[in-house]
Formats: sequence, C-alpha cells, structure tokens
Amino acid sequence: MVQTIRWYLPMPHARKNGVPAYQQIQNKILQRLETGHLKPGDVVDSERELARIHGVSLMTARHALAGLEREGKVVRRRGAGTFVAPPKIHFNKLMSYTEQMSVRGLNVSSKLLLLTEVDTEPEVAARLALPASSRLIKLVRLRLSGDEPFALETCYLSGGEFRGLMHARLDRVSLFSLLERDYGLQIAHADEEVDATTADPHSVRLLRIPQGSALLRIRQEIFSARGKIAIYVLGLYRADRHTVLIRRFR
Repeated sequence: MVQTIRWYLPMPHARKNGVPAYQQIQNKILQRLETGHLKPGDVVDSERELARIHGVSLMTARHALAGLEREGKVVRRRGAGTFVAPPKIHFNKLMSYTEQMSVRGLNVSSKLLLLTEVDTEPEVAARLALPASSRLIKLVRLRLSGDEPFALETCYLSGGEFRGLMHARLDRVSLFSLLERDYGLQIAHADEEVDATTADPHSVRLLRIPQGSALLRIRQEIFSARGKIAIYVLGLYRADRHTVLIRRFR
C-alpha cells in the first residue's frame, strides 16, 4: 500500500476580503501608530506573536514587519526585537511640523500654550531684521502624538505684518498653510542652526522627560520668496523621539 503525503506550504499573500494577509497585519500596526496606542520606541509584537494573533504563517508575519521596516515605520534590532521608529526630521525639504509628522504617518496635534505680543526681545527682533523694540507675535505650541508630547516650538513673526494671527486658531491649523492662504506669503527656504541642549525645568515639565534630558534644538530663520525673514522658530525636540535624516547631493 502506497501512502501519499501532501505538504502544504504557508502562503504569505493569502487574502481576506481582497487584502493580502501581510498588509492586514501592517494596517493593524499602522492604525495603532496613528491612534497613539504605539509610540516611538515602543516594542512591536514579534513575528511569532503576530503569526499567533492573526492566524498566519511565520513567513507572512516576517514579510509584514520587513515591509514596515523598509518604509521606516519600525526598526529591527537583532537580539532585542522590533520597535516603533522615531520620526525623522528631513533636512532636504522645508516642511511644517505637521507636514513632517504626516509624512511619517503619525497623527499629531498641537496644544496652544501662548499667543501674545511682545516688544522686549531685541535678539529675536534682530533675527527678523526688525528694530530692537519692534512688536512681535509670539506663538508657543506643544506638539503631541496621541497624548504624548513630542516637541515644544516657539515662533516669532512681525506684529505689524501679521497682526491678524492673534485671532487665528493656531492649535488646529498649520502655520505655514495659514500664512500662505491668508497672507499670500510664499515660503522659500530656511537657514537652520542645529545643536543639542539640556532640558530646563520648564521643558522637563511640558515634555514629561527626566531632569537633565538631552533635547535636539533647531533654530530656524524662515525666508519668504522675496528674500525677507518672515518667521523665526525655536524648536526643542525630544532626543529619544526624533532622529535627523540628512540627504546630501553631489
């Protein structure tokens, strides 16, 4: 009597409702990222755990994580596991923070901490090529993903030129978009100074980080298409939640 043995190989692209199984796994992970249930630095379920949860082969789970890694959504560390990748700050294109995080697939929000007029910051006025006692609009926002603070940004603009901003809902819209739409400002480029600094007590409290934590500090002078400095930005970014991506061309 001859016994026939059939071997069935797991199919990494098995479909459900027309969507490959590996993409379903990716979509579930991305959904958790967008809703803030998974944050940069958090551990992602292992291949074996994903295979068990979703009832798929180990090959399918591996394929799903490999795709997310190629897209920069996760990082895989040998012997340690898979982690949510920190958002990258791109230096080859000038984008608002909202645009930066959107590119990373993160759902971000802003908490407006301060919107006022000041005339006692001569160093900032000088950066904006304005007289020392010029009236400036000062905008301070806390950037969040889910309920976790990512960055603290302070923006300065000419009070005379952009006075209407005092009544804008700057916790809900991109400043770049608002300036382009309502003021016809064409943003051209930015000169940036990047360094590291130690969080002061104010930043420690707002960003919910330990005393003495390192921050990535970016100071931007943002120019309009007319060659005039329109915005000065001081950004403080959690070093444990951001990496810098620099693309150089020759």
